[in-house]
Amino acid sequence: MAPVAEEKGTVTEDGRQSNRMENYTKFWQKDVGNEKEVDTENRIGSYTDVVNGYYDAATLLYEYAWAGSFHFSRFYKGESFAASLARHEHYLAAQMGLRPGMRVLDVGCGVGGPAREIARFADVHIVGLNNNEYQITRARKHTKYAGLEDQVEFVKGDFMKLVEQFGPNSFDAVYAIEATVHAPSWEGVYGQIKEVLKPGGTFGVYEWAMTDRWDPSIPEHKELAHQIEIGNGIPEMRPIQKARDALVSVGFEIQHEEDLAERPDEVAWYYPLEGDVRKAQTVWDMFTCWRTSSSGKFVSHHGLALLEWLHVVPQGTWSVCETLKIAGDALVKTGQLKIFTPMYLVISKKPLEQ
Repeated sequence: MAPVAEEKGTVTEDGRQSNRMENYTKFWQKDVGNEKEVDTENRIGSYTDVVNGYYDAATLLYEYAWAGSFHFSRFYKGESFAASLARHEHYLAAQMGLRPGMRVLDVGCGVGGPAREIARFADVHIVGLNNNEYQITRARKHTKYAGLEDQVEFVKGDFMKLVEQFGPNSFDAVYAIEATVHAPSWEGVYGQIKEVLKPGGTFGVYEWAMTDRWDPSIPEHKELAHQIEIGNGIPEMRPIQKARDALVSVGFEIQHEEDLAERPDEVAWYYPLEGDVRKAQTVWDMFTCWRTSSSGKFVSHHGLALLEWLHVVPQGTWSVCETLKIAGDALVKTGQLKIFTPMYLVISKKPLEQ
């Protein structure tokens, strides 16, 4: 839908959404000489626009391909895609020790799939935070349909300003699933999370990071990290050690950490992106695999272009979602090389004396 003027000097939210999506690619100029450094600095300083521009468009495709939980997970042999996602969320809740009655913050909640699943699993009250209005609207709709409105709520806000929005010592626990990689700095967002936690409170995170095998001096490694940035609306990919150091530097006490992508699983976490229907773990998941196959991408490519031409979806959707192809290929390659993980799990505590 094209921008529509409500009155002189103003535009609708649809108009702002289209503008953000159309401007998304300006953050990804071609790397020439030292331009990458300038480009990275620009994206970090404009992280809100980068993330919103990306998710305004990508949410439609994410729900089409990934349902309501926008994250990766481990797979058991024969395990369905949906069951794997739920188990991944349950594992986080169990590691965090979530108990009935706790007030929990979901940082970067997407359309609320994990919040609804964890609320059911642990019988906790969850506040989902998101800076994207479109995703909040979708989250509330799905939650109402699930009958969980009394247990799960959603608010719009910036995860770099949590204390300003909620006040200190407001939550028993906080978690983030593949969200804080979008922050301009891990120290900044982790510091805000620590402040809104009650003393002794728990922070659990599944973080996107480059592993210790990643070497930015290797051109292929550096380029693959940049492709992940482009394809996923990430200001800057960083190594695991930086996440670990950031948690400690802001005052967290690390209780447990592990990279779940290092588990010797028979079924790789990235298999749904490979586009090989023969690897589908269930009959129902064959469609999930087909969507990333060459024929699936062909249908999505031309179908989305047609929908944008007909103004069924906002202008800019096609160009943003084309970057998902870049992301998919880069994630598979980095997964095979084991230089990237989408599931670096860390459980940390806020010291009681604070």
